[in-house]
Amino acid sequence: MIRGNVFIAAPVHSVLTEGLEGMGYRCIHQEAITQQLAPTLLANCVGVITSTRLQLNKELLDAAPQLQWIGRMGSGMEVIDLHHAAQLGIKVFSSPEGNSNAVGEHALGMLLALIRRISWSHTEVKDGVWKRDENRGYELEGKTLGIIGFGHTGAAFARKLSGFDMHLLAYDKYTPQVVPHYVKRCDTLQPIFDTADIISFHVPYQDDTLHYFNAAFLAAMHRPFILINTSRGQVIDTGTLVKGLESGKITGACLDVFEQEPVTKASEPLHSQILQLTSLPNVVFTPHIAGYTFEALYKMSATLLSKISAL
Repeated sequence: MIRGNVFIAAPVHSVLTEGLEGMGYRCIHQEAITQQLAPTLLANCVGVITSTRLQLNKELLDAAPQLQWIGRMGSGMEVIDLHHAAQLGIKVFSSPEGNSNAVGEHALGMLLALIRRISWSHTEVKDGVWKRDENRGYELEGKTLGIIGFGHTGAAFARKLSGFDMHLLAYDKYTPQVVPHYVKRCDTLQPIFDTADIISFHVPYQDDTLHYFNAAFLAAMHRPFILINTSRGQVIDTGTLVKGLESGKITGACLDVFEQEPVTKASEPLHSQILQLTSLPNVVFTPHIAGYTFEALYKMSATLLSKISAL
């Protein structure tokens, strides 16, 4: 029995499409969908799988009267009007469990590349330049790292760091649950402001996290520190980040996400600020790939399938 059409507007593993087809759904796979064409293409669909390409806003949800559920590859629910979906009785599923390990590994990799100057010394050796003293790095052992947002990815990052003999602090205003023995839970940001050598953001993008890192946050930090962001670009005020790096208050940054993506199409003044960042010798960049591994694609797909199957 055919249960209806499912529009897939994101890269997925075949475990998801084959599973959905086995449940009686007809999968329509078109990653290159545009927001303008979406109302027509989703009009007769009972399900949609998305990532960041589509904004499932009120207008699009209203244009899909048969829609029963939405599956989000990864996290980042800002692409879906959750309130309106609930009003329409549309179930919404995400799969942060599927790519949290990938994000944790990536954040650690970027941090090590920064403090051990791996990126720069690699390029220099390729160019025939041999500099040892100039590329002397720092160790993580004994450092204090504050994790802001202790959901799936924050917890995964902490697990990766647990063997480095660091002091790990975690603050999460929404989930003050028990943390692992190797992490100290903070009820406020103050311990992070007071003692952190490194801070890493693992929060969703929503009203109260827009420019979470701003001039006031920078001023509250007592020590020079490294900033890591693998969450959402809008969490960091780019202008404040530039000023912090130029002043030396921020000693380095690891950025996988940006306020506008791709950065090549960013508007002013953000484009100029990003160019300033790329000219600095203590910033590591990647193009929003922290949670985008081959394994994560499978795990996110399998996670969504499990949740949809339980409907």
